[in-house]
Amino acid sequence: MTVPGNSPPGPPLGEPVAVTPRGDTWGQVKEHLAGYGSAIVHARLSDLEPELPDGEDLRVLLGRDWNRYLDLSHAEVRNRYAASRMLLKHAAGAVLGGDPDDLELAYGPTGRPYLRGCDQVDVSLSHTEDLLLVGLTTRGLIGVDAERADRDMYDAGLSRHICTPYELVLLAGMPEGERNRGLVRLWTLKEAYSKAIGQGMQFRFTEFGFGPDGRPVRVQRPDGTPGTGDEWLFRTFVLASGYCVSAAVYDAGFGPLQDPEITTMLDQDCVDSITEALHSENGEWRGN
Repeated sequence: MTVPGNSPPGPPLGEPVAVTPRGDTWGQVKEHLAGYGSAIVHARLSDLEPELPDGEDLRVLLGRDWNRYLDLSHAEVRNRYAASRMLLKHAAGAVLGGDPDDLELAYGPTGRPYLRGCDQVDVSLSHTEDLLLVGLTTRGLIGVDAERADRDMYDAGLSRHICTPYELVLLAGMPEGERNRGLVRLWTLKEAYSKAIGQGMQFRFTEFGFGPDGRPVRVQRPDGTPGTGDEWLFRTFVLASGYCVSAAVYDAGFGPLQDPEITTMLDQDCVDSITEALHSENGEWRGN
């Protein structure tokens, strides 16, 4: 077991890209998705808060999340919630070539987010303190998670609620000063994997584990034997801001999508057929 560090290149996944609302790194996000099939985006809440709309514009931005937003009682929590959705929509808009305001965030039966009508890109979302994090992939499924690398977890006794027996042995064998950061790494990996498979906290973290960083990482059974194969990619990064970020990507085997843009999602023959079907015989439009 090792402390979290920027995992060595295995299957392709680029370094997380820092963005600001009016910055010039959005093109890099699109390049990562085109080149790697996945991209990780992060931003600071303090940078996004001034850009948050208010009133009716905020309700439009949040869409289905509006009622959930109103249920949040603390202003800081509400701002983080709204800003994370704004970041996700802007990131998705950058890679889809669409207007972020036109994208609709929806949720599956287990609460897993997805972009309605944009099945070519899978998304994941995480936020903690001043960090907002978004994962995107065209390979299959993605989950991302972040936590302060120095969060006190080991001394608080959380390892017995998080780790498999095999992981507990590995952590105990680490130098005392590295155990906490090693546990934070495991926590973010497990959160990311659970989000990718749509289970969240329903999947007990003591029932699956991960091996050391510094080499290709796979899901392991409680006894340390392999639980997944090369179809899964796991990477951990430590940002300069002090956050530990982990990503889990499932490769469905179709390769990266060469062109995820909304405008080219349907071929022209399909568009023409739909357009023709929506007209009546006398030329009157039948849609609403």
